[in-house]
Amino acid sequence: MTTPEVLHINSRDNALVKDLKRLAHGSTDYRKQQRIWAEGDHLVRAALGRGVQPVLGIFAASYWPLAAASYTRSALKNVVISDDLFDAISSLESPARMGFVFDLAPAPALQPGVASVILDRVQDAGNVGSILRSASAFGFKQIIALKGTAALWSPKVLRAGMGAHWGLQLIEGAELGPLTALTVPLLVTSSHRGSYLHHALLNQELPWPCAWALGHEGQGVCAELEARATGHVRIAQPGGEESLNVGAAAAICLHASATAGLSKGCP
Repeated sequence: MTTPEVLHINSRDNALVKDLKRLAHGSTDYRKQQRIWAEGDHLVRAALGRGVQPVLGIFAASYWPLAAASYTRSALKNVVISDDLFDAISSLESPARMGFVFDLAPAPALQPGVASVILDRVQDAGNVGSILRSASAFGFKQIIALKGTAALWSPKVLRAGMGAHWGLQLIEGAELGPLTALTVPLLVTSSHRGSYLHHALLNQELPWPCAWALGHEGQGVCAELEARATGHVRIAQPGGEESLNVGAAAAICLHASATAGLSKGCP
């Protein structure tokens, strides 16, 4: 294997340092640069474990001599910067002192028959990342983010996703129209209509594969999307709260669907 090039940078005015800072702090700068910044061991290992090739390894000077060969030999080029510069780039309270830059993959085409999650203007980055993590855990391979949803590869969503991004097909900025191509049943949650989720699961009424539509934290799923649904489901709340956080509701619904799939012998 070719030994990666190593570049040492100590200037705050360096163009790469400025680009990295924008990637680490900006919600949508990855779209402009067509690159993604992933900081820390967990995200880096998740990407490498999925066979994703980084273009740059970024290391703080104090960490560089300690870095594992699996990291120092992963990218075509490594950049070693002073600890102060790394701290200035990082958006974490406790900088991880290492990270990778990845090229942003081309936008994928919608796959009609794949288990999917549709995000309708879900705006909180933590919620979006949590939903992606649940989707990956429960076998949903496609995320379709409608316009108005938090940027899927933003640093906050990436951190909340805990590496789930690398195992998902992510479609951003989608319109409602192309969703007609989906051939899987479309399910939405509702507080006032449809079967209770636990009843649908017990009665083997939950389809697999399927697509779950999850809506805006305050407004829910838009009327147009709700009208297209083939099924409406309620989550029982015996404690009496008015509603559930969308990330929590997603985990409950996606787990129920995965359970239904397993009971039918589907992988």
